[in-house]
Amino acid sequence: MDKKAELLKCAKELFTKLGYKSTNISKITKMAGIATGTFYNYFESKDSIFMEIYIEENGKLKEEILKEVDLDANPMEVMHILSKLNYQGMMNNPILRHWYDKETFNKIEQSFKTSNGLENLDFMYNDFIKIIEYWQENNKIRKDIKSDMIMAIFNALINVDLHKEEIGIKYFPDMMDYLSQFVMDGLMTTETK
Repeated sequence: MDKKAELLKCAKELFTKLGYKSTNISKITKMAGIATGTFYNYFESKDSIFMEIYIEENGKLKEEILKEVDLDANPMEVMHILSKLNYQGMMNNPILRHWYDKETFNKIEQSFKTSNGLENLDFMYNDFIKIIEYWQENNKIRKDIKSDMIMAIFNALINVDLHKEEIGIKYFPDMMDYLSQFVMDGLMTTETK
C-alpha cells in the first residue's frame, strides 16, 4: 500500500465531507488504517496535507478551464470567462471553496504563502505565457510590453486574491472582475477594443 497516497485519499474525503475545521490528523490516519506517527513521515501537519490536496485540486480546475477557452476570442472576453469559470469552479469544489470560508481561509492563506503555494502552480505560467504570446503574435494585445511583464501583472492580480478579507469578501468577486477588466483594457490593442 502506498501510505502517502492513502493518507491523501482519506484526507481529501474527510475534508470534503467534514470540512477543514472538523478534520484532524487522528481521523485521517484512522480512516487510512495508518498509525498517527506514520503521518509525520509524509506531512508536517494538517495544513500541509490540506495544501497538497488544495494545490492538486486547483491545478485540475485550471487545466479544465484552459480546455474550455477559445484563444481566438477577444482577450477581454477570454479573461472574463477565465475569471468566471475559476470562481464557479472554486465554489463548486468543496476543497477549493474553503478559500472563501471566513472561518478557515486566514489559516489556509498563511499556509499557502508559507509553502510557496503560488510557485507550485508553475505549470499555469507556462500555459498562460503561451496564450499571451499567441495574442501578441495575432495583434490582440500590446507587443510593447514583454510577455513575462504581462505575466507579472497577472501574478499581481492573483496576489490580490491573498488579500480578499482586507478588501471585503462581499466585494471580492466583482472587484476582481473590474480589476481584470481594467488590466485587459490597458493591454489590448486598438484593433481588439
